[in-house]
Amino acid sequence: MIGLDTSHCLAFTELLNKAGDDPLLGGCKVVLVYPKGSPDIESSVKRVPEYTQKIRALGVEVVEDLASMISQVDVVLLETNDGRPHLEQVIPVLKARKPVFIDKPVAGSLVDAIAIYRLAEHYQTPVFSSSSLRFAAAAQAVRSGAIGEVLGCDAYSPCSLEATHPDLFWYGIHGCETLFTAMGPGVESVVRTSTKDFDVVTGVWKGGRIGTFRGIRAGSAGYGGTAFGTKGSAQMGPYDGYKPLVVEIVKFWRTGTPPVSAEETLDLYAFMESADESRRRGFVPVQVADVRKQAAAAADQKVRSILASE
Repeated sequence: MIGLDTSHCLAFTELLNKAGDDPLLGGCKVVLVYPKGSPDIESSVKRVPEYTQKIRALGVEVVEDLASMISQVDVVLLETNDGRPHLEQVIPVLKARKPVFIDKPVAGSLVDAIAIYRLAEHYQTPVFSSSSLRFAAAAQAVRSGAIGEVLGCDAYSPCSLEATHPDLFWYGIHGCETLFTAMGPGVESVVRTSTKDFDVVTGVWKGGRIGTFRGIRAGSAGYGGTAFGTKGSAQMGPYDGYKPLVVEIVKFWRTGTPPVSAEETLDLYAFMESADESRRRGFVPVQVADVRKQAAAAADQKVRSILASE
């Protein structure tokens, strides 16, 4: 495990290290953790001492050298709460060809997100990233066709902001992941409305389907949404906890097959980056393809520089 500054570190370790003979989780344990995560996000940095004690109590050894840790494990959880160090932290994992789950946000920018997947392809290393909201039973039922073809979805979640990250990357990712679980990839344009306490981001998908994300920073907030299909509508909640995600992570480790495609993940992050671009332009619609093209050019330049330094 890389990073020790999010509650996911302890929650995932509890599930894996106490799985016993659970056929879905048994046989996979967290044995080593490299604790260095965010350099400057106070809410993350202050957790490390407490989480260090708690994870040791779960039988995990704390290792101060990342390369040493990678050499001793079969697979990796990248759990650093801050997305900005993810690219640097994941490179040695990719080079070692160790399958890696990257917790949300996959990176601190769309540029870095694209670079990570470009490098994963180069090194032929399986990677996936997801919020746990994607694997809630109700969301998966919609994804699997319970209401026929999905024609639209309105999703919501808390949406606290972190100045070091694009606005929706930090916490709005949860509701946006719910939205994309229903809608899939293919978003073409995005427009955002924003106030101090709320965001509404509207996307238009290929074929004219419409999906929205409501980000909530005041009043009662939860996780969920409504999906609309050719055979009916359905709720996208409730949230089912971390186990469904951890089950998918273990399947991924065992098979090497990501349950979420790179294309869908990058489309999701392009949607969120486009919401920021809409805000920067005065809350006008923006074309997601233009945002992705600009980010991809910067990512390709970054990847070339990384590979040239080997």
